[in-house]
This record gives sequence, structure tokens and C-alpha cells, in this order.
Amino acid sequence: MAPRDDIETEDTAPDNLPAIVDPARHSTYPPIDDYAFLSDCETTCLIARNGSVEWMCVPRPDSPSVFGAILDRSAGHFRIGPYGQNVPAARRYLPGGLIVETTWQTETGWLIVRDAMVMGPWHNNTARSRSHRRTPTDWDAEHILLRTVKCVSGTVELEMSCEPAFDYHRSTAKWEYTGKVYEEATATCDGSTLGEHPTLRLTTNLRIGIEGREARARTRMTQGDNVFVALSWGGQPCPENFEDAADKMWQTAECWRQWITIGRFPDHPWRGYLQRSALALKGLTYAPTGALLAASTTSLPETPGGQRNWDYRYAWVRDSTFALWGLYTLGLDREANDFFSFISDVSQSDGGHPNPLQVMYGIGGEHTLEEEELNHLSGYDGARPVRIGNGAYNQDQHDIWGTMLDSVYLHVRSRDQVPDALWPLLKRQVEEAIKHWRKPDRGIWEVRGEPQHFTSSKVMCWVALDRGAKLAALHGEKSYALQWAAIADEIKADILEHGVDERGVFTQRYGDPSLDASLLLVPLLRFLPANDHRVRATVLSIADELTEDGLVLRYRVETTDDGLDGEEGSFTICSFWLVSALVEIGELKRAKQLCSRLLGYASPLKLYAEEIDTRTGRHLGNFPQAFTHLALINAVVHVIRAEEAAAAGVFQPAHSPG
Repeated sequence: MAPRDDIETEDTAPDNLPAIVDPARHSTYPPIDDYAFLSDCETTCLIARNGSVEWMCVPRPDSPSVFGAILDRSAGHFRIGPYGQNVPAARRYLPGGLIVETTWQTETGWLIVRDAMVMGPWHNNTARSRSHRRTPTDWDAEHILLRTVKCVSGTVELEMSCEPAFDYHRSTAKWEYTGKVYEEATATCDGSTLGEHPTLRLTTNLRIGIEGREARARTRMTQGDNVFVALSWGGQPCPENFEDAADKMWQTAECWRQWITIGRFPDHPWRGYLQRSALALKGLTYAPTGALLAASTTSLPETPGGQRNWDYRYAWVRDSTFALWGLYTLGLDREANDFFSFISDVSQSDGGHPNPLQVMYGIGGEHTLEEEELNHLSGYDGARPVRIGNGAYNQDQHDIWGTMLDSVYLHVRSRDQVPDALWPLLKRQVEEAIKHWRKPDRGIWEVRGEPQHFTSSKVMCWVALDRGAKLAALHGEKSYALQWAAIADEIKADILEHGVDERGVFTQRYGDPSLDASLLLVPLLRFLPANDHRVRATVLSIADELTEDGLVLRYRVETTDDGLDGEEGSFTICSFWLVSALVEIGELKRAKQLCSRLLGYASPLKLYAEEIDTRTGRHLGNFPQAFTHLALINAVVHVIRAEEAAAAGVFQPAHSPG
């Protein structure tokens, strides 16, 4: 199956294309993987190839959208580009950061547009931030989306259109001039809706016109002309001229360069994929609290035109802790301190009493994430319902204690000590795993069917006890270390008795032969050594039997009660897990071939959504997906280190310190 670059529109797709659109018509929605992702670690946005911001929520990534055209073509946009032209000549990220550069060629000239969420020196120097609970760094978000335009050749007609739609398009924008002449306009929420809504300030060296709920500008640029447009929603000063704008763009680039320079990236042809994935993970962090979003979006469909549409703008404990694997692997471990502080915050009540660890939290630490449907929105290319909130927040998922404790163990092992403040939190998670490991749950994939005895959940409970015992030993708690190690052995024996079939293959759930891609974690989590015959049998069975066109499914929907209808694409994280697992069992050639193929499916900007449709190569699900990028990092580093080990004779897996 060729990567998606070979498929330009739905009109050229094969007859067996899923019903993402009627094949007889061209979709008005860009492919999910055509979007560029921007972040200032407090707000994110997605920009379509035509230069239109089609997804942005302010002031937080989980706030109501102000631009939502990705979910309904009338739900707000912010475009800047040549008049009457939608396809640029080229688009790229500037190396080392999250600044997008788009090059336009028209019949009469050339334009270069650069877009960034501005970051600058720490600015809360006279009063403390009301939202920032983590240790301040040298850099901070300025709450400005900045767009600069240069005409580098000839003459080009430029247009700007800014049409917000507040509160997920439930309220319209009211514009008014707030500058001396036409250089500034301000949009406020028009109408009575619940909650507070941001004020958007548009500043530019163009002449703004107000046409209903749209702010517009149009000019003819000739070679050497420069334009800037800044959209702000905070108290920081906006640029007053192009020189100010260029300086803010340089500061933003320098901030990202200083961060990425800390990392350790191998001298390898795949280096660019590692850096882009690291930047995507960093961009999905929410700096004020240390939370890490699973993805930037809500309701981008896992099934084209279907109902598998979820809100991923929250901090899953599992996704966040696994994401730290990827950052550790590259030496970018500073985010771990903030994340563990976030977990400490959410696991205690206001009175300091312990709270049970939830599956997920709001990025501000919110515990309740009630799910609702926005029936007034048509959904991405007709995929409905559009959901906000996530009903899985109160599910029983027994893998969360193991994922967190594994990440903590990785974090503290290189320091040879467990911080005193962290020990009570860790102890509580081990005790929760002991209390619940014999009970059924809804598993790593958060199925909405009946709870089951999922094998991978049992494995993660073993991880909780195994890592807990090791952490207890590091902390000098020998009695806990011995007690927890004994329970870990008990859990392992139970899994080997009930979670392995007659072929020696780990199964999805006790007493059922179904396969599940989450069992690829068995060797990666060191549950059994990679040379164990059951590990090899499991990895090869998943590779041969749980794949479509060579890409791995989470499970077969026809044998798993997930409470939903319809098909889904291959989960890209599972395919990257397979790469790592193949490396572990010595199948390096096969692993490298699969990894190379998966990298070929990357978006034009080296980003990934949650799934890949094996028949079209198109990306499906929310975007960009933290889970996918962390798995890419570990898979690529696994392959590179295995190649190096072939010469050195010693293999060091990814996500291990040192």
C-alpha cells in the first residue's frame, strides 16, 4: 500500500474506499493530515493548506472553539493568502520549531507566509500568573497568533479574512474598530450564552474592513512589501509594525531552538521524524499545570462518516506517562517534573486528602468531564456526533497505576532516590492495584461494552507491583519491597495461567482467543524476556493475524464488545509498537521494513493522527496524536540502537536511562 501522497482527492480513490464522502463529489474538507499544528504550550491551532486557521480554542486547548471550520465549514476561520488561490507551492516547518512557512506562487508573483503562536521571555514579573502552577521557565506564551507575509517576487493580490464563531459556533462575533483608523479591530461574543468568552484583538498594517461577523482586508503586494497580522487574546502588547512582528517571530524560533537543542538525536536519516515528534509532544503540553493533551482536537472521526468521534483535549494518565517514554528516550525529561507535579495536584483533595487516580483529567486538573453532543455542527465531512467532554473519565481502567509507576521508576532510577513528597502518592497507586487487579475493567482501549478481564490490564497491574517494589527498595522500604514483589509474582502466575492460549499466545481477555495489540507491550514492559517462546508467538501472531495491509488493528471489532458500531482504521501506535516488539525478538529486518513504511505514511509535515486507513493511506482520528508520536520515537530509536548493537554487540532498548 502506497503512502497517501499517491492519492490526491477522493475522486481518484478506489471503489472500496470507505464512505468518507460520496465518491461522486469532491470533499470541501482538507484531509486530516494536511493540517499544520501550532502551539505555544498554552493554546493550539490547526491551519489548513489554503492558509486558513480552522481549529483554535482560547484561552485553553479545551475551551470552546473560536475557529471551528474543521467540524463545520461555517463554524469560523481565519485565512490569509493570495486572493482566489488555495494550493500553495510548498509548505514546511522552519527547522527546530513550530513555525510554519508557506510559499505561494501565483501567475504574477511569489509570497512567503509564516505562522506562529508567539513565545517570548517570561512576562509575569509584576504580578503572578493566575493559571500558572508550575515552576516558571525563561519563556512564556504571549497569547498571540502571528502571521507575517513577504512578497519576494512580482505582484500578488493578498486577502485576509477573520471570521470567529464563538462557543463552538453557538454565538456570533461582533466586531468594532478599536484603533485610530483601520489598523485594529476587536471581536466580542454577541449574544447571551453561558460562561465567559474571550475578546479577540486583530492588529495589522493592513486596512481592516468590517463586514458583519467578518473582519476583512485586501491589498496588492509588490516585491519587497511586508505585512503582519496579529490576533491576540491576552494582555501582552501586540506588534505595532512589521519590525516588531519579525522580532517576535525570531524570539519564538529561538525559544523552540533552545528547547530542542537539549535533546539527544542520533545522526541518522530518520532524525527529522524524531525531532518533529518531540516538538509535537512538547506542543501538546499545557505549561501552566504540566498536563499533556492526548491530542489537539475533538471529534475527528476514527471511522469515516461514523460515530467513533471523541474529545481528546484532556490529560490521560496513560497517554501522558507513555509520552514521557518518548521524551526520556531523547533526553528531554524536564517535562516529567511538571507532569508528576500535576499528578500530585489532582490526586489530592483541597484538604490534602488522597483521591483515587482517574483515567483522565482536564488540563487544569478538573475531575469531571461530562460528555455532550453538539448537534448543530455537521462534523468533519459529515461524521457525527460532535462530542465535547469525555464520558470515559469515570471508567474503571486498571492499567493507569502501572503506566504511572513505570514512568516514575524510569524518572527516579537515574537519580537513585525517590523524593519524599512523591512516595505517599506512589504507595497509594500500588495499594490501588493490589485492591483491584482481580476485578474486570474496560481495558486500555476504554471499550464501552461490559467490563472484562483484559490481559493487558493484568499485565499493567503486575507493572504497578513490580515497579512499586523497585521504588520501595530505592526508598529504603524493604518490607514493602518484599511484600509487593511477592504480589507481583502472584499476578504474573495468574496471567500465565489464564491469559495465554494453547499456542502460547497472550490473548485479549481471559478465556477468549481474540488477539489484542496491547499485548505487544509484554516485552516492552519486561513482563517476560524477549527470548521467551510466548513473547515470540504473541508478536508474530499479532503481526500475521491482527493486521490489514500490514498495519496493526487494536482488535477485531467483530470479536470485541466495544459498545459501538462500524469499522475503524489501523491504530498507528500499535504498528509502531510492533516495530519495537519485532526488534526485541530479533526480527530487525522485518522491523526496519515496517518502520520505513510507517514513516512513509507521515503527513507532509511529519505529523500523525490516531489511525491510518489501510486502503487509502489517509489519517483518521484526532490530530496530532501524542500516543502515536511517542510510539514513533521509541520504534525509531529501537531500530537505530539495534543496528548499532549489531556492531557493538550490546542492545539498549529505547525508553531506558543512560
